[in-house]
Amino acid sequence: MSVDQLSPAGATMSAAESLTAKPATEPVPKIGMRVNGKNWHAPKKPFRPTAGQTTYAKRKEQEALKQATKAREQEMKEEKEAERNRRVQAIKDRRKAKEEKERYEKMAEKMHKKLVERRKRREKRNKLLRS
Repeated sequence: MSVDQLSPAGATMSAAESLTAKPATEPVPKIGMRVNGKNWHAPKKPFRPTAGQTTYAKRKEQEALKQATKAREQEMKEEKEAERNRRVQAIKDRRKAKEEKERYEKMAEKMHKKLVERRKRREKRNKLLRS
């Protein structure tokens, strides 16, 4: 038998091609039967007590990042609360002005217009003095 008869027809490879050719998939280590027979459980990994440890510098860096994030969140919360308080105060001021206007209108029904104006000015002066 010759070499041509053993190899498939037309399957000649040069030396360079045979060096670059790799298997399509790498062999995966096969896991056999578990000793206790509980094959439905996930396989356990070895216990490594120092696996999760980080260096001091890295921990400090992460702590600084965490502090910066907390400070930014606190600042955003304060801004949001200030905006909410401003809106609430604007609503309260509008209601107060509306009540005062209604009160002066009731007074105007009973009293003379000039007397109502005089009382408005007097109350405004007293308000400024009190605040």
